[in-house]
Amino acid sequence: MLFNSFEFLVFFPTVVLLYFLLPHRFRWLMLLIASYTFYMFWRVDYALLLVISTFLDYFCSNMMDRYEEKEKKKPWLWFSLITNLGILFLFKYYNFFNTAARDLAQVLDVPYAAPAFELLLPMGISFYTFQTMSYSIDVYYGRIKAEKHFGIFALFVTFFPQLVAGPIERAGNLLSQLRERHEFNYQRATDGLKLMAWGLFKKVVIADRLAVMVNQVYNNPTDYEGIPLIIATVFFAFQIYCDFSGYSDIAIGAAQVMGFRLMENFRRPYFSKSIREFWGRWHISLSTWFRDYLYIPLGGNRVLKWRWYYNLFIVFLVSGVWHGANWTFIVWGALHGFYQVFGLMTAKKRDMLVQRLGLNRHEGFYRCLQVGTTFSLVCLAWVFFRANSISDAWYIINHFNFNNYQIYKVVRNSVLYLGLPQWKFILTCIGILFLLIVEFKTRHKPTPATSLNTYPIIIRWASFYMFLLLILVFGYFETNVFIYFQF
Repeated sequence: MLFNSFEFLVFFPTVVLLYFLLPHRFRWLMLLIASYTFYMFWRVDYALLLVISTFLDYFCSNMMDRYEEKEKKKPWLWFSLITNLGILFLFKYYNFFNTAARDLAQVLDVPYAAPAFELLLPMGISFYTFQTMSYSIDVYYGRIKAEKHFGIFALFVTFFPQLVAGPIERAGNLLSQLRERHEFNYQRATDGLKLMAWGLFKKVVIADRLAVMVNQVYNNPTDYEGIPLIIATVFFAFQIYCDFSGYSDIAIGAAQVMGFRLMENFRRPYFSKSIREFWGRWHISLSTWFRDYLYIPLGGNRVLKWRWYYNLFIVFLVSGVWHGANWTFIVWGALHGFYQVFGLMTAKKRDMLVQRLGLNRHEGFYRCLQVGTTFSLVCLAWVFFRANSISDAWYIINHFNFNNYQIYKVVRNSVLYLGLPQWKFILTCIGILFLLIVEFKTRHKPTPATSLNTYPIIIRWASFYMFLLLILVFGYFETNVFIYFQF
């Protein structure tokens, strides 16, 4: 079920109403049924994978909880991890690696007969797999106790607001909340609804309109060169941000209406002054997952310098693989790994250059330069993320230029007709500008939605309804799935 669908418009108020009307002891069951219903709107049969993952990790975690010694816990941890990763590999990566192995065998002239499987990628499998894996690891290290109530644990795995695209919650945060008694709170509910409206605005007014033009260019890259490719790449940067952060806002807001607190997943990432800062603001639940369950176990920065660089690069390479079974995602992850390592290796020299040029004496200009440079590097990497193939990405990057074009003719003839009428193109640009202004003006607030709380109630409600009107009038409602559903 999509957040931007009529079904959800009926589903969510019904769930909230039942949640607060039912006695506390029955609420977990209603939410569990609602969560499976939410998922089965996509495919009924693939809900079986959720059931398998839930039973597996419930059983293994409770077996680990019987022992104090890690050696006795370890077999159950490995059984959980290998099974979860095995299912993920089969559905998401098998055909990719099988094709790569077949191509290598042809080059080496070696017989290869492994079959390919026609399997549909289960929606959100990477998200709920990582969520259950972190739970098992935390039980193994004794950070949390294994959950004895199977229904509560099943709800932790399937909680519908964040089931298919995060945030990737930790058991230490969400599990205890599933047992809490939540009474209806007017301020909390309205703040949640405002956050949901803000997320819906980012999705249907900005992201889905940008998708029209981005798809037009990136699905036919050799038809374009120069400025259209640059504009499409910048537009994709805002498309994926508004699409994914819009989903997170709706998920966090929906949970908040019922009294649940999900972790923040985005923190104005395009205002970052470095790639390192960008990854502290972008998809925070995944970044912190890799930090806690891969980077630190590899040794983090508590090792020799070359090993530290290696650890960073491996983490980002694995992050690329997590996003998709395609060489484009692997290159995207490797490129961000290179950014991180290169940034560390050149940090002192860059600081010396800044001081010699006197850039640090012009704080505002220097900050803008840092933000612009970071955004440009992120956009360069986005080319590989969005391109359909490595060859497409290479073509696009090699045709980033301003030659043989007159700006007026490009804007008039090349940009405005890449799938968007002129007024819709202008509207989309205004939407991006509005987004940046709101995020800058509310940078010291928890969310842009809560910034209205300081105004009188009349202004708050007038702004809220005006915002809903903008969504209804200018929203693009040709149902588009969220980009991160494919991961």
